Amino acid sequence: MSSNAPSPVLRLNDGRGIPQLGLGVYKVADAEAARVVETAIDAGYRHVDTAKLYGNERGVGDGVRASGIPREEVFVTTKVWDDDHGYDATLRAFDASLERLGFEYVDLYLIHWPVPSRNLYVETWRALETLAADGRARSIGVSNFAIHHIERLLAETDVVPAINQVELHPWLPQRELRAFDASRGILTEAWSPLARGRVIGDPVLDAIAARHDRSPAQVVIRWHLQSGTVVIPKSVTAERIRQNIDVFDFELDADDIAAIDSLESGVRTGMNPDEH
Repeated sequence: MSSNAPSPVLRLNDGRGIPQLGLGVYKVADAEAARVVETAIDAGYRHVDTAKLYGNERGVGDGVRASGIPREEVFVTTKVWDDDHGYDATLRAFDASLERLGFEYVDLYLIHWPVPSRNLYVETWRALETLAADGRARSIGVSNFAIHHIERLLAETDVVPAINQVELHPWLPQRELRAFDASRGILTEAWSPLARGRVIGDPVLDAIAARHDRSPAQVVIRWHLQSGTVVIPKSVTAERIRQNIDVFDFELDADDIAAIDSLESGVRTGMNPDEH
């Protein structure tokens, strides 16, 4: 079963578009990243999410080039890591990421974590504002920011983040944070959208998947899409990469959504932003 439909494009608060479904490459080895990214682009993906931390920016850039798809048609995100916080350090880190990717710009640059213990995320954000003004980061945003972190940025800086990328899955739907983001014109993006695969095997998801003749992963990705979040499932296998984007020719009904919503437990697979 293959829909071959392109991902919907959501509008960011800076007027640019972001494909709602992308490929995450956390824990993909640099040597493997080019193949994975090229496979994903061939399958129809036009959005890849990497980070300095992942150590695979070089492979991601190689994969985009190997795909034969024009650079401007692939939306690429990367992120500044915790030890590069601060204005000048962030600008240097961005230059290094751009060099590894082999690009003249990135589509989205994020602060990976607020790291409140260092108290440098406001200064770091000002560096991202400079990069956006220069046009080398087309859009800028944050990752793993709680409401109070964003409120501080809004109070002390000029540019509203375009995206807040956070852990988000049926166990941790982040309702309050999503509502806050939406009220400020910030899109919410889900990392660990399948709770690192741990939600697979849940009988509620199995039943919905059987009803739609889909995999449980496809059902969860569809739940994210219908919730209005940007979603970046990760896989390194060609079959799963293709399956994860084959989600545009079916819809969950209200009962399906309610059943998935009922799985909320507050369980995280990653760190709490205030403790990172």
